[in-house]
Amino acid sequence: MEQWIQLTIDGITLGGVYAVIALGYTLVYGVLRMINFAHGELFMMGAFGGFYTLDAFENHTTMNDSLPSLTIALAIFAGMGTSVILAILMERLAYRPLRHAPRLAPLISAIGVSILLRNLMLRWTNARRQVFPQVFPRGSIEIGDVNVTYIRIFLVALSILFMLLLYIFIQRTKTGTAIRAVAEDRDTAALMGIDVDRTIVLTFVSGAALAGAAGVCYAMYTTNAAAGMGFLPGIKAFTAAVLGGIGSVPGAMFGGYFLGLSESYSTKLIGAQYKDVVAFVLLVLVLIFRPWGFFGKREDRRA
Repeated sequence: MEQWIQLTIDGITLGGVYAVIALGYTLVYGVLRMINFAHGELFMMGAFGGFYTLDAFENHTTMNDSLPSLTIALAIFAGMGTSVILAILMERLAYRPLRHAPRLAPLISAIGVSILLRNLMLRWTNARRQVFPQVFPRGSIEIGDVNVTYIRIFLVALSILFMLLLYIFIQRTKTGTAIRAVAEDRDTAALMGIDVDRTIVLTFVSGAALAGAAGVCYAMYTTNAAAGMGFLPGIKAFTAAVLGGIGSVPGAMFGGYFLGLSESYSTKLIGAQYKDVVAFVLLVLVLIFRPWGFFGKREDRRA
């Protein structure tokens, strides 16, 4: 019984990471009806933004040891800032010129940006993994044979916090109303006085900030960062977004946790070597039997 509880905790932890990345996918798709396949690279670049911040503190100050909470917060904000700057550049240079092009064009552009960012980071790091400085407390809560480390609790709590903040932002603020209006009908929103370009940029910024924060937290959890680290989590987060209903904020969270738990349980049931296969089998099944996802609307299939 304790083993299944431990697997559940592991799945929720991993699912929280997928959910936060999936929120970025679902935001951009909801407004632009495009899949930003460079989103995984924003996750990766955010991780490196956090790494270089913590590395600077470790080499030049004693803050990592004396004020770990502050340095963790600064690393997360640095990761978010790195991803946000890149997202603004991506939107302005790679996506905006193709906004009225056939849908395949921005998709190919997104794949190109993904390859570019990954190879730039491979060149910058000489294809070496960077070991994250140990700043997060190593302690854990033990209940019988079940072990819950503080970093896992932090990841789950942060993912839930991000979902709530994003939901409030989208549903309760003037900017969120503008985002929902542009998602519903871009031309009508412009006629109503909404700055469509600014709203789209804010959408990219929101999604990138989430990806950057997730990248830093995931790298602290795995204790390393690498140029290729964004590919597989990015694809799985896209799967999570589709499972939940891409365009739906609650759906992205549900899909992330569902996928994380499915992977965790599969390591026990069919073996750890097949856990990645589970994600894509689920994706195929959902696309066949419920292509609009668990929280999506049936009419979304026309998008």
